[in-house]
Amino acid sequence: MAHMSKAVVAREVGKPVIVEQIEVAKPQHGEVTVRIAACGVCHSDLSATNGTIPYPMPLVLGHEGAGVVVEIGDGVDNFAVGDHVVSSFVSMCGHCHYCQTGRPQLCVQSLKSLFTLPDGTVRTRDSAGNDLNVFCGCGVMAEFATVHMGNVVKIDQKMPLDRAALIACGVMTGVGAAVNTAKVEAGSIAVVFGCGGVGLNAIQGCAIAGAGVIVGVDTSDEKLDMARQFGATHGYNITAQANPGKDLYKLTGGGADYAFDCVGVGKISEMAWTVLRRGGTAVIVGISGPKDQIMLNAQQVATSEKTLTGSYYGSARPQLDFPRLIGLYRSGRLKLDELITRTYTIDEAPRAFADLSEGKQGRGVILFDAA
Repeated sequence: MAHMSKAVVAREVGKPVIVEQIEVAKPQHGEVTVRIAACGVCHSDLSATNGTIPYPMPLVLGHEGAGVVVEIGDGVDNFAVGDHVVSSFVSMCGHCHYCQTGRPQLCVQSLKSLFTLPDGTVRTRDSAGNDLNVFCGCGVMAEFATVHMGNVVKIDQKMPLDRAALIACGVMTGVGAAVNTAKVEAGSIAVVFGCGGVGLNAIQGCAIAGAGVIVGVDTSDEKLDMARQFGATHGYNITAQANPGKDLYKLTGGGADYAFDCVGVGKISEMAWTVLRRGGTAVIVGISGPKDQIMLNAQQVATSEKTLTGSYYGSARPQLDFPRLIGLYRSGRLKLDELITRTYTIDEAPRAFADLSEGKQGRGVILFDAA
């Protein structure tokens, strides 16, 4: 039977989110219904509300969730009722070229589930009976969510669900950018632009990989202080600096081996490229607006042998990487507790998005009743 569920819904671009009662239908073939325990409030959700990432409205938000399976559909043999799961905003089919070559973050099935389930339909309706789109096939900023089995990963039941939720996006994206995409080497020098939720995780990813120097760059001294807690060896407040490129070049002793744009602005990406030493690697992690551009000197691209690459979802292999991240957390090498700077009830979701828009540090998490 269908579940009645509170959910956070974006109905108009540029307007505050709404908390409303929706209906979540039971799972169909290849789907599961999850009772959500916690959901992180991610900048990508905010980008959907303000139009930076264009999504059709109305839209149930949320893609950084964790919860407990309460119902399974036909054809699902790898999940059972009671399993603890973490959402993946990339739906993984398991058999396309990308899945088979170890790059499931680029799975073609995910392109079919940007705002619906992979079959092009949804299991969510509002009180008037109208269909509601779901963010990246998830829509987990709700008490219940029915999702494709390719959008969830089973985890150990001993892992706290409020911490596990963070792995679903922010942690995987940031840590993965350093460890999977850039493959940061021990003793290397890294610069991370933007010390928000994803940037902090890129910093601790560099630290886990053994980088010798990690420079956090931001406009907020508070965020830079937090960056140091996550492994940054230096902080650089870029506000009103006359020549940040020159400063960072000196600070890194002649340029960085790796630089990460965790903001998603073309000019920041250009700066990440500029701060590299010859042969270095710049990684674009943040999602920019659709019209933003990056301008590079074509001659220097050839002569410097620098690499500019994107990192989508931290080049994640969720079935492999999520358990590894949980293992790092349990061993004390991955900070999750410290990421959560405030928790909210679902009714406080508009405040959570306002805080995120104002640039509050760390990660806000919406907590639901215990599953």
